[in-house]
Amino acid sequence: MPDFARHSLLDLPPYPAAGYARLADRIATLIATGNDVVFVQAEAVVALEAAATSLGTAGMRALNIVTSPYGELFGGWLTRAGVDVVELRAEPGLPVTVEAVAQALAGAGGVDLVALVHAESASGILNPLPAIARLAREKGALLLVDAVASAGGHELDVDALGIDIAVIGPQKGLGGPAGISALCVSQRAWQAIDRPDAPQRSVLSLIDIKRNWLDAGRGALSGMPSALEFHALEAALDRVEAEGMAGTIARHVRAQRATRAGLEALGARLWIGDEREASRLVTTILLPEGLDAHRLAQDEAAIAAGLTAGVGAVASKLLRLDHTGPRAGRETVLQGVRAVGHILNRAGFATDERAAEEAVAGVYGP
Repeated sequence: MPDFARHSLLDLPPYPAAGYARLADRIATLIATGNDVVFVQAEAVVALEAAATSLGTAGMRALNIVTSPYGELFGGWLTRAGVDVVELRAEPGLPVTVEAVAQALAGAGGVDLVALVHAESASGILNPLPAIARLAREKGALLLVDAVASAGGHELDVDALGIDIAVIGPQKGLGGPAGISALCVSQRAWQAIDRPDAPQRSVLSLIDIKRNWLDAGRGALSGMPSALEFHALEAALDRVEAEGMAGTIARHVRAQRATRAGLEALGARLWIGDEREASRLVTTILLPEGLDAHRLAQDEAAIAAGLTAGVGAVASKLLRLDHTGPRAGRETVLQGVRAVGHILNRAGFATDERAAEEAVAGVYGP
């Protein structure tokens, strides 16, 4: 990076205090909600822990849906807060089924909270959020959704779905910075959080954020806000709004379909056969027997194309192609598909790279 570019990152002006509320309102518009949007000045895993820590309390009963290590973490945080957690685990690396959720809710008796990850970057799956949201509403339970790897790539109409807390990480589909997160919080969720035993004077305290920012008129944030992160978030929102949220989602749909078409033509085996159950930000393939994803991901072509091993119980079997945010475009998709062909060929498996390129072109056009 040239020296002048480095200095420009260091010498940014402070972010204006009045701008934080505008950013929050812009995010609310993108995810279709009239609920409060607040910021946690850290990566999304901190925001998720803050949500669990602030919401969880002794006597609460939660159904925690686990489809990756992220769901496991959330269940642990709820348990630490004193929550009686009923854990529903999907088959390793696969989406949870609506039937399994309905059965778990029926067998759990009263449930105060349902928590799940919408789309999983760990394995490239998509959980059936609309149906689960409906089941949660029927039970009168609060609904908490980790939307870090879905916002910008999948439809996320927060109010229509009845989501009480949605955690957003701008670094994924929105193409923004990783060092700041947003939480959308309903009034019903605030009522559950605002209680005498709620954690206070803590980076994990959402009630601190409510009292010190929301209730104080949404002016200056407490602490020392990172100007770099907020300027970057504003730039990312400018780009998304210029494209339109529908356009951003459509671009991810196209990248997903082109990637899947290219990989199938290549001869690779898609991990998720049904596109409706697959993430639009990450596509995964199941490697042939005897190949290890962690080793293959060290190939120069894989590194250049951003290919990575899966995360979780089936990590060594899955190779991930990232078409997230700015990467959701023709050239990045083509580079990823070509890289898969290259590393499979080197491992002794025949692939049809020309057919793969034609399949990608068939989605994007000449």
